[in-house]
Amino acid sequence: MSLSRRSFLRAGIAFGAAPGLALADPLAMSPPLRPAIDAGRVVAAAGLAGEVGHALLDARGEALSLGLAARRMAPASTMKAITAAFALDRLGPAHRFRTQILRDGDALVLVGGGDPVLSTDDLAALADALVASGVTTPARFAVWGGALPQLPQITPEQSPHLAYNPSISGMVLNFNRVHLGWGSGGAGMQLQARASRESPRAYTVTAAATDQAALFGYRADEDREHWTVSRGAIRRAGSRWLPVRLPELYAADVFQTLCRARGLVLPTPEIATRAPQGPELAGHDSPPVLELVRDMLKFSTNLTAEVLGLHASGRADLGSSGAAMQEWLGDAGQGMRLSDHSGLSSGSRISAFGMARILAGPGRDLDLPSVLKRNPLSEELGADPAQTHEVRAKTGTLNFVSNLAGYVTTRGGQQGVFAIFCADPARRDASVGAELPAGVSTWTRAAKSLQRDVIAAFDATLQS
Repeated sequence: MSLSRRSFLRAGIAFGAAPGLALADPLAMSPPLRPAIDAGRVVAAAGLAGEVGHALLDARGEALSLGLAARRMAPASTMKAITAAFALDRLGPAHRFRTQILRDGDALVLVGGGDPVLSTDDLAALADALVASGVTTPARFAVWGGALPQLPQITPEQSPHLAYNPSISGMVLNFNRVHLGWGSGGAGMQLQARASRESPRAYTVTAAATDQAALFGYRADEDREHWTVSRGAIRRAGSRWLPVRLPELYAADVFQTLCRARGLVLPTPEIATRAPQGPELAGHDSPPVLELVRDMLKFSTNLTAEVLGLHASGRADLGSSGAAMQEWLGDAGQGMRLSDHSGLSSGSRISAFGMARILAGPGRDLDLPSVLKRNPLSEELGADPAQTHEVRAKTGTLNFVSNLAGYVTTRGGQQGVFAIFCADPARRDASVGAELPAGVSTWTRAAKSLQRDVIAAFDATLQS
C-alpha cells in the first residue's frame, strides 16, 4: 500500500469517521505491508568478491536506490542494449541490408551489403537465383566487402581462436565463423561453412593436429588461413567454431562451391578494391533491423552488435564508432567511455547510474522493453517460483564481470529501470582474453544469484 493511500485512509478517520467505525481501522483490515528490503544490505550480505554497483530509477527517472552507482565499470554485453537503441534510431526498424550479385563489365561480383546474419543457406538461394537467370561462366569472379570497415577482429584482447571475436567486413558469412570437426585423435579434420541445410567444405581455411603446447596456432597467407590444434587436447572426437579472418575469400569460396554444384563454374575469386557497378542479377535481403536487434539481444551476438553500430555511425573503426554512439546519447552519455558496440572490449566504461539513465531515456523512447529478453536469469538459475515481478533485461558477461540492466515491473504494474554491475577487478585483469579461467563459473553464478536478490529488493522498493 502506498504512502499516499495510507495518508488518505488516516485522514478519513480523522475527518468525520463515526466512532463505531473507528474500531474497524481500515489499515488493520488491509493486507500487511510488504517489508522494505534495502538493496545495499542485500549486496553486503552476499559477500561477493569484488565490487557491485547498482541503480534503480522509477518511471519518472528519479533515483530510488543507489549503491556505488557512479563507479565506472565494464558494461560487457549490456552495451548491446545501447547499440540496439542507436541502430533503431539511426537506421530505422524496417531497414534491411542487401547482398547482391552484380554484372560489372566482364566480371560477376558478390557484393556484401553488411548483412550480419547472412548464412550459407542464403548464399545457396542466391546461387539458385543466379543460375535461374541463365548466366554463363564469366571471365572473372570477384567479391566486395567494402560496405563496412574491414577489421581483423573485434578486439585484440581476446584469444585468437575464440569464435565470438571474428573479423568485421561488409561481407559477413555465418557470423564469420567456420565449423571445425574431428575424429578421435584429430583424425579426419573437416572445416565446413555450416548452416541449417547447406554445409559445404571451406577450402580457404585449413586445420591440422600437431604436437604443440598451445591449444591453437594460427597464421594466414594472402589467400588462405591455417589453424593448428594441439593433438593432446583432441583425443576424443568433437567440434567447435573458429573465427574467420579472411571473410571475403571465405564467402567467395563457399559461393563458388554452391554454384559449381548447380552447374555454374566460376573462376578463382578476386578481391574487388572498388565498389562495383552494374545490373543486379540476384539479391538477398536481411531481416529488418528490428528483428536483427531482437535476435542480437536474445543471443548476445557480438558481430551483429558491431555491424549494426558501424552501419549506424558510418565511422571507420570501432573506437570512433563507439564515440559517435556516445555523442548520440547527448547528456545521457556524459561521464562514460564507449569503445565498441558489443561490450567485448575492456576499454568501455559506464556507471550503473549512467546505464539506468540511458534505459530510462532513449531506451524507453525506442521501446527497448519490447525487444529485451524476459527474465534472463532463469536460463542459468532456473525459474524462481516466488517471483511475482517481470524482468526485461540484458545480461553482460566477461571473465569476472557479470552485469544485468533493464526494466522490472511489479505485480501491481509499477515499473522501474535498473542496472546491476558486478566485477572482481583483480581477477578480471589477470584473465582478460582467457577461456574459462579457474573460478569464473562459480563467481559468475554467485553474481547472478545476487542480481536476482537485488531485483527482489527493487520490486519491494517500487511497491512501498
